[in-house]
Amino acid sequence: MRFFVPTNIYIENDCVKNHADLLCAIGQRALIVTGQHSAAANGSLNDVTNVLNTGDIPYLIFSEVEENPSTDTVEKATEIAHKFNADFIIGIGGGSAIDAAKAVALLLVNPDINADEIHNAPSHPRNHAPVVAVPTTCGTGSEVTPVSIITNHKINLKKSIPHVIFPDLALVDGKYLVSAQKRLIVNTAVDALAHMVESILNVKSNLLNRMCPEYGLKLWGESKYALLLDYDCENSNKNDAIDTTNTTPIDACLYEKLMLTSTIAGMSIAQTSTAVPHGMSYDLTLHAGIPHGPAVGYFLAAYVEVCAKFVPQDVEKILSLLGLKDIEEFGEMLRKLIGTCTVTREMRNQFAAAMKENHSKLDLVPGKITPEDIDYIYEKSLVVE
Repeated sequence: MRFFVPTNIYIENDCVKNHADLLCAIGQRALIVTGQHSAAANGSLNDVTNVLNTGDIPYLIFSEVEENPSTDTVEKATEIAHKFNADFIIGIGGGSAIDAAKAVALLLVNPDINADEIHNAPSHPRNHAPVVAVPTTCGTGSEVTPVSIITNHKINLKKSIPHVIFPDLALVDGKYLVSAQKRLIVNTAVDALAHMVESILNVKSNLLNRMCPEYGLKLWGESKYALLLDYDCENSNKNDAIDTTNTTPIDACLYEKLMLTSTIAGMSIAQTSTAVPHGMSYDLTLHAGIPHGPAVGYFLAAYVEVCAKFVPQDVEKILSLLGLKDIEEFGEMLRKLIGTCTVTREMRNQFAAAMKENHSKLDLVPGKITPEDIDYIYEKSLVVE
């Protein structure tokens, strides 16, 4: 059995300020990689820049990271980092910003690799510049994983790059969720849920690494009623089933718990990798524009149902930790949170055909999953127009 997370992790209120000395010790000149608005709105960018200013660390802000960061964006940020002579990268935001920061850190010290080649398997392990991660959403756990998911629009590819890039320092503070819309909180929380479920229902699961997802699922189960508050999509079958303007607040005492759960979920997949639902989600995001959290969540209940044939005791454990009585209730909870997704029959068939060849995910299923099982998951999970 093995458990390995090399990231130095702090989870607490005013985390960035409290550990300013650690942040400033990472390097001499920083490129801050973030999105256009949220980091400024939630105070995380201000917290980081205040620390850098106090520590006399020069920095430059790159605030152009989009959802599902592209190779073009990563290339642009890397060029800016080179010109600024940055020697470390700070990613502030959700998974997109932190994943982009990781990719920039890789390219910064490997000038022989260009952004469009970043998905190619390396001939040998590559170094990367140090990374500091300041997450502001409660889903991806990118602050504690080696994974960076980047999209190459030139070849219609969205997947993780084959390079191990753990952040050196993760500063996790629940207060950054206060200004987030509830839709974003729900979407990212569903992603965290999938991380933990896929980590347990996984051939790499063992007694040691299961400690993370089992504890995280208990925390998630305690938070589910706040996540479900005011959401009722029972009779909807649209991709945008839940009103995205809904800003019903989650009780402030849950922010820290949600961020903790997300980080634990990230530690979970750092040990096992994600499995079939994540593999299925990428086509929905790339070709149908579905946000990542719901795209994963649509497949989760059917995946659990298939795995129940192979590891029923693990499925029972997951449901028990979440406080749910059966898979049907699990699926109903997800439908209330994220609605349903409608695609064309042609799209569904194309996605299923591609997934049947995705052995990097299929080989992680704790049982011999068949092509018929894959078809069943797609048929059960997506509405065909």
